[in-house]
Amino acid sequence: MKALALFDFDGTLYLKDSFTGFIFYTFKARYVFKTGLSILPWVNHYYLGLYPADKMRKKLFYNMFYDKDITHIRHDAIGYTRVLQQYLNPQLLAQLKQHQHLGHDVVIVSASLDMYLKPLCDLLNVDLISSEVDIQQGRLTGFYKTADCSGIEKKRRIQQKYDIHAYSQIYAYGNTYEDAEMLSLATQPCMYGKDPLPILSTSK
Repeated sequence: MKALALFDFDGTLYLKDSFTGFIFYTFKARYVFKTGLSILPWVNHYYLGLYPADKMRKKLFYNMFYDKDITHIRHDAIGYTRVLQQYLNPQLLAQLKQHQHLGHDVVIVSASLDMYLKPLCDLLNVDLISSEVDIQQGRLTGFYKTADCSGIEKKRRIQQKYDIHAYSQIYAYGNTYEDAEMLSLATQPCMYGKDPLPILSTSK
């Protein structure tokens, strides 16, 4: 019987908003602000709590990335991993590495995008479940290939990929209500900032 460790990314393993950061990393500020003006009413409603986060992410992705050449975006995504590494949460990163040392299966489960999370996960040697973007004929369509990986979708995707009954312990780390369904799978749930981190064995 093995153990499974599930980590949310933004606000948990990563100290910032990786999606917005990637937009500013990839595009010039003038383009970002000009494009952002077209969805300003939705942005305002989002910050007022009147427009859901999952729909906001999709709208933002479509407006920023529609019909962009995936070759250039992937190049930027690989470069962006250096930024992501700089702002990983030291406490959670140490916890992740301890899970790996103990031989646990470790997965980042995030509503953020596979374009830049996959290269990072390869560097960290962990698995990934995330929102996946749609690509047609070498260009981004502006749509997701999967549902936004938040809320109940996180739980569904985890259960789809892993036989959770094969694990004697399931650890889950999140920081918002969007992680609650994922945490409900865990024998050791941790809402970061509210709950203490689970104490792991120091040896295999």
